[in-house]
Amino acid sequence: MTIEAQVTRLGLRVEEFVRSVASLEEELFLKKLNGWSPRDIVAHLTGWNLYMIEGSKQIKRSELPFYDVDPGENYSKVNAVLVRKYSSTNKQELLDELRTTTQELQRFLQSIDSSEWDRDYGVRHQGAVITIKNSVDELIDDYDAHRAEIEEWAKRSEAR
Repeated sequence: MTIEAQVTRLGLRVEEFVRSVASLEEELFLKKLNGWSPRDIVAHLTGWNLYMIEGSKQIKRSELPFYDVDPGENYSKVNAVLVRKYSSTNKQELLDELRTTTQELQRFLQSIDSSEWDRDYGVRHQGAVITIKNSVDELIDDYDAHRAEIEEWAKRSEAR
């Protein structure tokens, strides 16, 4: 997949995620389910957009991205930092911040030379090759998984 196609795909997935979160009642937005609230998830993804920029720069220097050095179980350590950093409980404010960091990430990705996109710089994590492309793929997958999770929470909430 080209950089342009991937950037477009990222934007579409973010907007699908934003629509799902925007439709939540305020009470559900702040309610913790499975350890995180939808608010926490928005904070997490807002920060990961920026983590991708720094991590991509590290990959290009043949360095393991900082978030992979000591992430904790299921990235609990790096995610906890983001939930604290983006601490607002205002849904619109957080969604605006998410869109802003998404735009920053998209601009950064568009600045990457196509030869760097899927290049193996020798970076490995738990035996897997880490590239800029597959890092962005994982972020997009995270948006999809969290959107589905939030939509399921909303359905269960309505059923009660």
